[in-house]
Parts: sequence; C-alpha cells; structure tokens
Amino acid sequence: MSVISTSLPLTQPTSHNQWVLASNNKGKLAEFTRLFAEANLDVTVIPQGQLDIEDAIEDGLSFVENALIKARHASRISGLPAIADDSGLCVPVLGNAPGIFSARYAGEHGNDAKNNAKLVTDLQPIRDEHPNEPIKGMFVCVLAMVRHADDPLPIIAQGLWQGEILTAAHGDGGFGYDPLFWLPELQATAASLSAAAKNRISHRGQAIQQLLAQLPS
Repeated sequence: MSVISTSLPLTQPTSHNQWVLASNNKGKLAEFTRLFAEANLDVTVIPQGQLDIEDAIEDGLSFVENALIKARHASRISGLPAIADDSGLCVPVLGNAPGIFSARYAGEHGNDAKNNAKLVTDLQPIRDEHPNEPIKGMFVCVLAMVRHADDPLPIIAQGLWQGEILTAAHGDGGFGYDPLFWLPELQATAASLSAAAKNRISHRGQAIQQLLAQLPS
C-alpha cells in the first residue's frame, strides 16, 4: 500500500503532518486510500503496516472501544497521531451479530467466504419461519482519531448503512459481507457498486465525512 498524500491546506489537530492509519486490512486500506484522496487533506496518511505495526488486540466490547484501542496502539508505537476504524455488520434478528466479531464470525479472521456462509446458515431458520419478510442488516463504522496515544479527547465519528441480507452472494466487488448486503433503493448489493458510488453512501464514507467535519478549521 502506498502512502496517501494530498495537498489542500488544513489546520491540523496536532503539529504533525503525518497520521497513521491503524489497519492492515487490505479492503479497508483500499477504501481509505480513495476516501482520504477525495478529502484533499494536507496530511500524509501512512498505513501502519509500512511502520511494521502489528494489529492491536481488539478486546473491547463495542465498536467505539475497539476503534480507540487500535488508534492508541498505533499512535503509541509510531509517536504520531492515528486514525482507526472499527466496523462490522449488525443483524437485529441475530441480536446484532456478527457485530464487533464480523471479521472472525466463522472462527477464522478475515475469511470472507466462511463468514458469509455462516451468516446465510444462521439466518436460514428465521427465513423458514418468516419466508416473506426481508432480513434487515446494518453496516456500522466507528472512526477514532487521537492526536497522541493518551489523548483524553479523541475525535469519534460514526456511520450507519441500512440494507437487507440476501441468501446468496451477488457482485464481485468490495469485501467482507458486501456481496450479501442488498440495497433495495438501488436494486444492487454493496459488492455491485463502483468504488466511487460505494464511498458516497457507505458507512465508512459517512464516518469519514463526520470526522472531517470535527477537525479544526
């Protein structure tokens, strides 16, 4: 992953002009590359893998807690401000599972195929009981920005993306649960959208816009 660099002046929340992006997820990094480029920040955003920073242990009980854990971890090791994302899919009829365990829902971290298959299997009894009712789902993204590892006032932003869960995958773009995430208003899955279209309406795109709005001007 190349360093993300943009050029529009912006007053920074710290004296640094570099931020660390606390993620090693290739799908997320690709989306953040586009989102930060579109934001035109006068900041160099460096994926933590370029600094040999391993993933933090995500032992929080919420998206907010895990995002903060990751941001503080990357900032503490790098000595730079850090931004972290914690995101996942919540399905109300499953008690909002997979939730914070979305990436390892089937037991193997980052195995999208197994995670999707488990979700379809877990939902089948509910579909059998209510065959004519769509199953609602919601993508959640929480972003945490810390100026330093012990920042007492981190910037928190949240994006929510509503949709329905299909019985089979459609589309070959995106990552994670995108092929199962149906958008009735667009008659498409998240995996069927172009990268630009997805960024305009996705949970991650919404969260980025909220975070940018909270930065000092």
